[in-house]
Amino acid sequence: MNTFKSTLLLVLLTLFLIFVGGFIGGRNGMVLAFLLSVVFNFGTYFYSDKLALRMYNAQPVTREQLPRAYAAVERLTAKQGLPMPKIYVLPTESPNAFATGRNPQHASVAVTHGILELLNDEELEGVLAHELGHVRNRDILTSSIAATLAGAITLIARMGYWAALFGGYGGGDSRDRRGGGLGALLMLILAPIAATLIQLAVSRAREYEADATGAHVTGNPYALASALQKLDNYSKRIPMQASPTTAHLFIVAPLLGSGGFANLFSTHPPIKERIHRLIGRDFA
Repeated sequence: MNTFKSTLLLVLLTLFLIFVGGFIGGRNGMVLAFLLSVVFNFGTYFYSDKLALRMYNAQPVTREQLPRAYAAVERLTAKQGLPMPKIYVLPTESPNAFATGRNPQHASVAVTHGILELLNDEELEGVLAHELGHVRNRDILTSSIAATLAGAITLIARMGYWAALFGGYGGGDSRDRRGGGLGALLMLILAPIAATLIQLAVSRAREYEADATGAHVTGNPYALASALQKLDNYSKRIPMQASPTTAHLFIVAPLLGSGGFANLFSTHPPIKERIHRLIGRDFA
């Protein structure tokens, strides 16, 4: 299923680029956009994880530098028969974590400096088990591609808007330019919505599944519930500077909505609901 989702996202990216190419440059623009999409899809498949790690200045660490996390990951991977992923640390005090990669053989787990300071050993193991749940469930590629696709949609929409604003559609009378500008403005408005819908399609159910996988592997759902409660509380005190296009990668949402309508576009289920599913009640 996740292979199908990943393929579908790449197809959507190709169609979107071709549409934009035709909108801007006609038939020649469509041909150029198709060639661009081939290159972009190749890069997305092989390098989307590296882009996400680089975006947050993630630094690789060795077992000697981070023995606590390495020991937990080694235990968890041995239990599940998974290869040992690369481990990274994000230089931020906001507590969070994410996993990325194209398959279990090319996976990476990243934790922030803040999460290492905040959680005890059992809670940290619960978080790492959750992230390895994403690896085991083979949805890390889908997440990485969704992040790249969301970013591409938003970037191209903005480029189209500025091209229209400065008469970049190749001349024509003022009516044509106003029409092109209106179309580009519409694209600018719709692109973030499309990007959010893509994230919603791959995020909410996956978090529940990764929670369940992590709790099953550790045999300690209470530890993961405790970690989620702490992460929710402290991430509000120390908000993480994150891109909306990659917010869905993290174990808790780094970008917080204000409730109501914003919750419809949240990339994560409510923490309270996740905790309730783990231990059958609210966290004390």
